[in-house]
Amino acid sequence: MKNLPKGSSKLLNAWAFYDWANSVYPLVISSAVFPIFYKSLFAKGQEYVHVFGTEVKDTALISFVTAAAFLVVAIMSPLLSGIADYVGNKKNFMRFFNYVGALSCMGLFWFDTDNIYLGLVFYFFGLIGFWGSLVFYNSYLPDIAFPEQQDRISARGYSMGYIGSVLLLIVNLVMIMGAEADADKVAAMRYSFVMVGAWWILFSQYTYYYLPRGNKNADKVTRAVIFNGFRELKKVWGMLGENIPLKRYLSGFFVYSMAVQTVMLVATYFGEGEIEWASKSESTTGLIICILLIQLVAVLGAFLTSRASDRFGNIPTLIVINLIWLTLCITIWFVTQPTAFYIMASLVGLVMGGIQALSRSTYSKLLPETEDTASFFSFYDVSEKIGIVIGMCVYGIIDQITGSPRLSIVFLALFFFVGILLLRRVPKANAHV
Repeated sequence: MKNLPKGSSKLLNAWAFYDWANSVYPLVISSAVFPIFYKSLFAKGQEYVHVFGTEVKDTALISFVTAAAFLVVAIMSPLLSGIADYVGNKKNFMRFFNYVGALSCMGLFWFDTDNIYLGLVFYFFGLIGFWGSLVFYNSYLPDIAFPEQQDRISARGYSMGYIGSVLLLIVNLVMIMGAEADADKVAAMRYSFVMVGAWWILFSQYTYYYLPRGNKNADKVTRAVIFNGFRELKKVWGMLGENIPLKRYLSGFFVYSMAVQTVMLVATYFGEGEIEWASKSESTTGLIICILLIQLVAVLGAFLTSRASDRFGNIPTLIVINLIWLTLCITIWFVTQPTAFYIMASLVGLVMGGIQALSRSTYSKLLPETEDTASFFSFYDVSEKIGIVIGMCVYGIIDQITGSPRLSIVFLALFFFVGILLLRRVPKANAHV
């Protein structure tokens, strides 16, 4: 371990390199390969599995497990944030969650219908490990970078994560496409999960070698430290009553974010189960290409949205983007062919990158004059995760009752409609919104 001074280029690069290490999880596990693998375990007409004493539809089951994991994350994040701010060994906390997540990814190698509980546990803790490590990773930024360096190094981390994750996904795609039999393709997917875990652990070592242990404000974690994050959230909640534009914006964000995050999490499951692919091989290849397409188009979407917000304002632009999302959710009811699905994926990518980037920047512009921005963004993140819990539960319940993922997504259009109505109630706070 090297003790490098704050602002050192080597220290900043080491911090940003963790994005290269961990970004393979959200792309390969959450978005691309695992959803395809999961659906391959259930043959057409056999989408129900007996778990927890009842029959649950495959896509509803993974939705409920995802919701449960995000609920734990929403509760856990303020606790971990409080710890990260005070303890002097947060690198050990970060490494612990890193290894939990990475080893859980490797554990997905054994996921099958005969070991359904074990597989779901690995999936659950993979998600917990990823988000838990991010709490400590993000908390390092003010420790290792001066304020004028933080935007640049944060963007560098994002770029490195994007390049690294896409690189591994392409390797996985070559492995899967290179297999001829369907069973071999499934085996290649299993090995891709092991590769994600190994990649995550291996490349994180560079980060750990240079990162300091953390602040030394406390030698041990006390009760006051643990609950400090919740006290900060309570303080933010109390301040919202004095800021009407921010309060109304947050209500709109909370509603439409439920639908945005849910669509992003279930898109691949929907594509695998509802689109009429010519063969299993075409389905696997086509869906991974769709994910890569979405990743590329999302960058363009963020750029175009930024230009639109500069010209028309943040709230009007967000209203238009929500209207596009609403239209896409209704249109998906009629999409059955691969070509139409590719077009829909491109449009989703276009508004996905835009709505995420603009939502956070709008929130930032509406914040009151305060030095305590970390607490406000912690509140924002917790709100977003609780929204995911509700959105995934709504999707899963409708899917379970009706057996129709299409109807579940169409229903999500209602969230965008309500989000538009709430955004229209946001008063003009300043010239930049």
